[in-house]
Amino acid sequence: MKTQRLSQKLTQALNSQVTLEANSSQIYLMLASWADDAHYDGVKNFLMKHSQEERVHMAKVMEYIQERGAKVVIEALEKPGPEPKDILECFEMVLDQEIKNTEAIYQIVNWSFEEKDWATWNFLQWLVNEQREEEKLALNLLDKVKLAGGRSMSDTSKFELDKTIGNTPQEFPVADDINPLE
Repeated sequence: MKTQRLSQKLTQALNSQVTLEANSSQIYLMLASWADDAHYDGVKNFLMKHSQEERVHMAKVMEYIQERGAKVVIEALEKPGPEPKDILECFEMVLDQEIKNTEAIYQIVNWSFEEKDWATWNFLQWLVNEQREEEKLALNLLDKVKLAGGRSMSDTSKFELDKTIGNTPQEFPVADDINPLE
């Protein structure tokens, strides 16, 4: 009796997505540390929460792999790249990371469609929608940084921007509430 309901290709791709989500979390922790050092408390708090959200995504993908009878493989994480030079570069890095996540997810969706693995294709739709929201948020915050003056913003603008970003709502459930194991 076949108990693993994922192909080897999709198992590997989903495990790679687990690692990508964990790497994203690490990048957001690095950016939060940078923001703390730069005295952007609101930005730091936003990025800390965003790091946790990536870990929730990671846990949900892990649970799905297990639910389908495949093995989760935990890989080493990459060291985050260099810290940003300013707040504009910080949010450019956020957008870049979200685009990388989206592209990887689209590839897995494509493979699940090609394999006619409708359970995986259906499972991934929540992540496609999540990434649409993540990119929208990253673009919105990057626009706010640019509107505040980008690299040449005044101290008053930095203060107001930090407050605005710190008050950006971020609601996300725990992994068990998203994908409860039966």
